[in-house]
Formats: sequence, structure tokens, C-alpha cells
Amino acid sequence: MKVVGLRRYPVKSMGGESVDAFQLDSRGVCGDRWYAVEDDDGHFASGKNTRRFRRRDPIFDYAAVTSETGDVVVRRESRSWMVGDPALDSELSRAMGLTVRVTPESTIPHQDMGAVSIIGTATLDWCAERWGITTDPRRLRVNIVFLSDRPFIEEEWVGKTVGIGDASLRVAERIPRCRMIDIAQDGVQPVGRWLKPLAKEREMFLAMYADVRQTGVIKVGDNLTIDGA
Repeated sequence: MKVVGLRRYPVKSMGGESVDAFQLDSRGVCGDRWYAVEDDDGHFASGKNTRRFRRRDPIFDYAAVTSETGDVVVRRESRSWMVGDPALDSELSRAMGLTVRVTPESTIPHQDMGAVSIIGTATLDWCAERWGITTDPRRLRVNIVFLSDRPFIEEEWVGKTVGIGDASLRVAERIPRCRMIDIAQDGVQPVGRWLKPLAKEREMFLAMYADVRQTGVIKVGDNLTIDGA
């Protein structure tokens, strides 16, 4: 098994960026969901309503990437803004119909439940074949896609340590899914509804959360090793 895709999301719920390598720190993927679009009540823009998040679908019209200098740039069609530019906050406020601003993480985490998300290609292939849908992993907003030969093998790793490159992860739990996997986002136009069959046959879970056990660098092409395997 080896890593075949890495993706990072500099601003929560916006489109992200494919990378050849990323650094893991104790929080997770460095730069991943570090920024979020926050309203005056302290809620973060997302595709759902929870205690921390508010459904703000216009956020899916934007994408965020990291420049060579480490700055985060937000794009919509042919326009772009640097995070920290008041013009970006004005643009997002206009699009969402209320005052918002892009803020870095502080005491309230931007991540949903886990530090890093991971899924195998065989799991994606199984879903595509069984349900006749497109299973581009961008629909799931996962960080790590690895080449696998058996569907849902990653679900067998709960409590185990996965070594990748010079880093390692402890697999924690399955990821519950919401409406976001069935809406246009991150450059993907979804073909086929994914959430309904997931709810019927897979208890609405897909992919895995993992916590960082050892910090380090993960690269596309790195092999995965499982403790006890």
C-alpha cells in the first residue's frame, strides 16, 4: 500500500489544493483548515448547522491555495485575494449576506472531529461500482488517499498505528458523512447521490479519522506500514 494522493484545505469548507508532500504537526496537517470564515457570533462557515458551524453554501464558490511564500490565496473564478486583505472579507460578506471575516484558529478548533482523514482506493472503487456514482475523493475532503486492494480495509485499523514516511498516525474512528458529499465543491460536480446509499448500507460512515502519533513529512509514493501486520 502506498500514498497516491494528498490534499490540504487552507480555509475550512473552501476548495483545497493537491500537494506532493505535507508536514504533520501535533494538530494534524500543517496549514489544513487553519483558517475559517467566521461571523460576528463566532460561527464558522460550513455546509451544515452545528454548535460551531453555520450553513453558508456560497463558501463553496471559493478555493484556497498556499503560495510559495506560505501565504494563503483565496480564488473565485479569475479573481484572487490574500488572506488578511480587507477586500477578501468584504467579498465574502457580500456573497454570504452578513458580516464575516477570515480568521486563524484560536481556542475553538476548525476541524470537524479528527486531525487527519484517510481512505483507500478500493473503498472508493467499491462505492462507485455498487452505487453507480462518481467517487472523486474531493467529495469527501480527505487528506490522504492510499492504494488498496480490499474495500474498507482502513476500518480494520482502529487503534492501530499507520507509519507513512517518517510520520505515523493512530487510526481513531470512522467518519460520519453529511450533505456536503452530494454538493458541488472543490472543483467537483457530483454525479449520483452518495449520502442516501451510505445511510442505508454503511450507517453513513466513510473514510477514517486518525490522530498524529509521530510528526514528520508524508509524500505521495510513501509506503504504509501497519503495526502488527
